[in-house]
Amino acid sequence: MKEILGKKIGMTRIFKETGEMVPVTVIEAGPCPVIAKRPAGKRGASYQVGFGTIRTKLVNKPKAGHFAKAGIEPTRWLRQIRYDDAELEIGAQLKVDIFKEGEKVDVTGISRGLGFQGAVKLHHFGGGPKTHGQSDRRRAPGSVGSSSYPSRVFKGMRMAAKMGKERVTALNLSVAKIIAEQNLLLVEGSIPGVRGALVKVRLSNRKK
Repeated sequence: MKEILGKKIGMTRIFKETGEMVPVTVIEAGPCPVIAKRPAGKRGASYQVGFGTIRTKLVNKPKAGHFAKAGIEPTRWLRQIRYDDAELEIGAQLKVDIFKEGEKVDVTGISRGLGFQGAVKLHHFGGGPKTHGQSDRRRAPGSVGSSSYPSRVFKGMRMAAKMGKERVTALNLSVAKIIAEQNLLLVEGSIPGVRGALVKVRLSNRKK
């Protein structure tokens, strides 16, 4: 298992030697300094790593002391990752070159928030018929329950609600290109999140 933190830069396209165009997402992956070690469990060794820059005055005293103990400059994000490819020491740097072109990776992030949405957009309802005086029911969800019995709305009923801003993982994405000098990782297809959002990239263990 190999994991690294990164930041979504945006989407672009590259061309293969055959001339085929491939849409890719650009991720700034690492460098991620190791802040602390965690006890190895059933799922392998894990480490606390940092990523991103932050102004010193935005770091509170407990966090500042935590970074000072490790002898590392404060970072914007702190996350726990699994890495059993080799034993890492505190202060070691994880960089994008832990991956190779052609490998399959899983990318986890927070999806783009779309705010409060109706049932048609959120749950793909078909809406009501625009006939017989029902011109105002085109995007309505319809009945949500019975009348006298059970006289309540069942839990889990699909209704209007907030949409997006959930933890999502894009599986089995191919590493199209690695630009180690700029810490850039290009993966085929799209990944969750807005530009500048934190993502976690790990080596996929899914079968082809």
